[in-house]
Amino acid sequence: MDLLILLIVLIVLAVILLREVKQYERGVVLTMGKFTSLRNPGWSIIIPIFQSMDKVDLRVKAVDVPDQKVITRDNVSASINAVIYYKVSDAAKAVLEVENFRFAVSQLAQTTMRNIVGSATLDEVLSEREKLSERIQQIVDAETDAWGIRVENVELKDFFLPQDMERTIAKQAEAERERRAVIINAEGEVAAAENIAKAAKMLAGAPGALHLRTLQTLNDLSSDQSNTVIFATPIEVLRAVEGVTEMIKGKS
Repeated sequence: MDLLILLIVLIVLAVILLREVKQYERGVVLTMGKFTSLRNPGWSIIIPIFQSMDKVDLRVKAVDVPDQKVITRDNVSASINAVIYYKVSDAAKAVLEVENFRFAVSQLAQTTMRNIVGSATLDEVLSEREKLSERIQQIVDAETDAWGIRVENVELKDFFLPQDMERTIAKQAEAERERRAVIINAEGEVAAAENIAKAAKMLAGAPGALHLRTLQTLNDLSSDQSNTVIFATPIEVLRAVEGVTEMIKGKS
């Protein structure tokens, strides 16, 4: 009977005194209100009334930063949200230096995101999200270092524009594509003209070359089913006729 009572007492004491710290946690122990030790994973003895222990999760946490209304540097109103990844690097600082580090990190990320996006133009926000994310990550990481927090990454997710601005951007993009198409078409015309000029010089420099080119063209036309009949006259014949005509005119 005495042994059973002793066993019950030991079980009760174990339940009261023992605290479990998981592998991904660290225990911050306060003895009579003062920080005394940091407990590693396993079972730890905590004396009630005199001691207390706060468990801190060391795993990477993902915090969804809610939509924030911002005005860019070029006075465009928009809404943006993000996600921030961080982990506790010093459990003691996370408990002793800030009241609620989860809430504090979220609020700091929101404020920093509004400031960074507000200092950029609309084009920079749309085309340089990675740079803006890096700037936000660096600022938040520097500010939370004193809290024992290390910010791993910040990703800007969605950027919402008013419908009127979306239509304006679509028109601008369409006009830009049309401008590029006109430029490319003009460059193609210039290149074609240059090639035609080079070909004309080569044909003019070789006797009979133009007649051979004409015959080749006729051969290409003959492969097509057509009722059109084309007779090609060599350019030399036309020149001879022209010469005879001038001689007759001179004698007359």
